[in-house]
Amino acid sequence: MGAGREALTVGALHHVEIWVPDLDAARRSWGWLLGELGWTPFQDWPAGRSWRLGPTYLVLEQSPGLSGQVHDRRAPGLNHLAFHAGSPVAVDALVAAAPEHGWELLFPDRHPHAGGPGTYAAYLVDGQGYEVELVAEVG
Repeated sequence: MGAGREALTVGALHHVEIWVPDLDAARRSWGWLLGELGWTPFQDWPAGRSWRLGPTYLVLEQSPGLSGQVHDRRAPGLNHLAFHAGSPVAVDALVAAAPEHGWELLFPDRHPHAGGPGTYAAYLVDGQGYEVELVAEVG
């Protein structure tokens, strides 16, 4: 490895690219959430934006090759991305602020244990149908 470069783990996630129908809306919702989770802006171009955390980056792109205008998290393909979100207090703070940034809480009747009794997490969905899970450190 060259000077200043961290060793990378073979098999670790390099990046995720999500095609969105409305890049401006995605920048608002995802940009807020990723910033709150410690991701920093990485790349920006007319049809996309990316954020980086360590060696991993996440891309949102409004591609001209997009074949549909709606993401269905219940269809085959990506259901959700799960992020470590810190303490239960940190998860609760994100849930409280999320609606102002285009996110809605899923499964409110089971929150924060929708993943089971031994979990503390929030499931959010944005206005374009993309779901994230914010997982708290417990125990």
